[in-house]
Amino acid sequence: MRWHAHFGTSGSGHLYQGRFKSFPVEADEHLYCLLRYVERNAKRANLVSRAEQWRWSSLWRRVHGDPIEKALLHRWPVAEPADWRQHVNRAQSEAELKAVRHAIRRGAPLGSERWQLRTAAKLGLEWTLRARGRPRRQSKD
Repeated sequence: MRWHAHFGTSGSGHLYQGRFKSFPVEADEHLYCLLRYVERNAKRANLVSRAEQWRWSSLWRRVHGDPIEKALLHRWPVAEPADWRQHVNRAQSEAELKAVRHAIRRGAPLGSERWQLRTAAKLGLEWTLRARGRPRRQSKD
């Protein structure tokens, strides 16, 4: 990756495929859901017993980091809840996981249904909200 950065080229192949994701997220409880999903990764994988113990996570840096490390973190567009650590360590529902994973996999907007439709239309992402493949043929009854 450093070589590509130095020479101004872009990479391809298995190292680069699917590594970085970008999709629009509504700045409300949906953003909290996504942030929780990201900061909970090590706990979900049973690498640590509490999410803030994973040394390479933003949650660790926010809790244990020195001022220089904390300054590397971008401010959230929403207020951080006072009980955020406890909230991150509680399991997410299957519905939350399904919504976040769909957004990650398809690049679909993550938010309320109305917001998703409006945002998809505005950004030309309508295809991300539809099922993959050809629509099923309607039976003539």
